[in-house]
Amino acid sequence: MPNNTMKSLPRPLLIGLMGCGKSSIGRRLAKRLDMPLIDLDERIVEQAGSSIPDIFAQFGEAYFSDMESRILHDIIDQQAIIATGGGVILRAANRKLLKSHPPVIWLKAAPEFLAGRIAGDSNRPLIANQDALQKLTALAIERYPLYESCADLIIARDDMNKDDITTLIIDFLGKTA
Repeated sequence: MPNNTMKSLPRPLLIGLMGCGKSSIGRRLAKRLDMPLIDLDERIVEQAGSSIPDIFAQFGEAYFSDMESRILHDIIDQQAIIATGGGVILRAANRKLLKSHPPVIWLKAAPEFLAGRIAGDSNRPLIANQDALQKLTALAIERYPLYESCADLIIARDDMNKDDITTLIIDFLGKTA
């Protein structure tokens, strides 16, 4: 696809549970589409000057969510691929904002797949010192209906590699341009 065509493609917003590949697939999309990537979690860390676990420990999850909402609102109109945090859909205002800026792409993955990828990851405070599969299953029950309510495209992440997912997203963007 020629570069000028890629520039005219809509910029996707990636949603999904922790470990589904929002950041890594976002980086691949950014490279292939020659667009910047804004990783919401990275922006939060940058603005807070602390790691996500430190933010949770010092200020709590609500403070983190407040930052996440504020930054999402600040960046949503930028011409960039946006990789959101896994909990961004918990707030109704964030869901409304996501829905008003399509396309929203849900990288859907089974808790078992995710647990295999992130178990023991100390940078994920929601699963720290817990059974990763059990916590991810609970998060899936809570969040999957919310992700689905926002999604313009749902990709079953479990059986696909990142290059195939990237190509699928680019093809979808081409059809919605």
